[in-house]
Amino acid sequence: MSHTDEDLSRETTASGAPRYSRRLSDKILIAFHHACDQADFEVAEQLLHILEMMLTRRPLTPDGTRRRNMESLVAAHERLWYLRHPNTGDQ
Repeated sequence: MSHTDEDLSRETTASGAPRYSRRLSDKILIAFHHACDQADFEVAEQLLHILEMMLTRRPLTPDGTRRRNMESLVAAHERLWYLRHPNTGDQ
C-alpha cells in the first residue's frame, strides 16, 4: 500500500475496528503546516525537529520514500524560514 499525503485509506485491526494507515511522520508534517497556518512558529519548529529526528534515525529503505521524505523536510524548513523572514524576498 502506498503511503502518500493523500492516503486516507483504512485498514482493519484484529478486532475489526478501522485503523487509519497514514504514517506518524505524515501526521506530524500535517501538524507542522497547521501550526504554520496558525502562525505558531515555536510549535512548528518543535514539530520540525521531531520530524527530522524521525526521518534521520531510520535506516535507508529500498522503497524510495526516503528521498521524498527528505524533500518534504527541506520544503518544511524553507516554509518556516520564509514565514519568519517575510520581507527577505521583497527587495
